Amino acid sequence: MGRQGADKRNKERARQQKQKDKAADREVRKRDKGVRTDGPEGEDPDLAGIIAGPQPIVEE
Repeated sequence: MGRQGADKRNKERARQQKQKDKAADREVRKRDKGVRTDGPEGEDPDLAGIIAGPQPIVEE
């Protein structure tokens, strides 16, 4: 009978911990976001060098 309250408290603690972890991860990503400047200003480094349209056939 008393187990339900303990389970609920444990679940709530786990939820709060998960929120803290996610907030910390967001802070790290926010900090690192400004550091990533590999290409020219305004160019997304993940998309650098990609050409729009049909891609050439790769010969093996």
